[in-house]
Amino acid sequence: MKVGFVQMEPKLLDLNANLSKAEKLIGEAAKQGAKLIVLPELFDTGYNFETKEEVEEIAQQIPDGETTQFLVEQAREHEVFTVAGTAEKDERGKLYNSAVIVGPIGWGYIGKYRKIHLFYREKLFFEPGNLGFHVFNIGIAKVGIMICFDWFFPESMRTLALKGADIVAHPANLVLPYAPRAMPIRSLENRVFSITANRIGEERGLKFIGMSQINSPKAEILLRASEDKEEVGIVEINVEDARNKKLNEFNDIFKDRRPEHYVL
Repeated sequence: MKVGFVQMEPKLLDLNANLSKAEKLIGEAAKQGAKLIVLPELFDTGYNFETKEEVEEIAQQIPDGETTQFLVEQAREHEVFTVAGTAEKDERGKLYNSAVIVGPIGWGYIGKYRKIHLFYREKLFFEPGNLGFHVFNIGIAKVGIMICFDWFFPESMRTLALKGADIVAHPANLVLPYAPRAMPIRSLENRVFSITANRIGEERGLKFIGMSQINSPKAEILLRASEDKEEVGIVEINVEDARNKKLNEFNDIFKDRRPEHYVL
């Protein structure tokens, strides 16, 4: 199957502009044959909020909000599965840094993930995620989701891998330089594919690093984007490569685990 990322520069607090831009880029990725497309964290809202009121004004419910419905429509039109980050307001008014996964006709809205490890000033606006890590079976693959700073905690990707993920979708707004170097190792130690969809640009003095990438279960960087251009990246992968956890005839990275010794 072909998988891909959308790397874009969202416009802060401009929902219509961001959805319009995403529509074009999703279309480009679909034309290149991608069946799973990952968009950045908070692709529809921008990231560097100043006040909680800004977030409250633009955040939406999932799945009934405009952003999720837009993604469902795009998935139906292009016959793709999509993972994308968005600001969620739940029925009680609580705010979450979330991601949704949607699919083509017959699938629609599939599910959501709420970011567990909040980074820096996100803690001023969002509640920590409370849904845990979940793997979504889309038929052609099993997809786990984590968001941006979740990568810093090895337990995030390991949990998704142990739950059966073939691919980890990783919407991001990366500002630190470490993730592009670390994500191939995360893929290696869990023997899964990973798709990091980052954003570019500068927002209220905060600069984002781009370099979206797709990594293989062997720590190969299959594709890496630029640091400063809006683009889509598409790679063909063999999902079966993520289901073989053997390093050699004696070592299986999951069967060799000794969790009884990992407790502090």
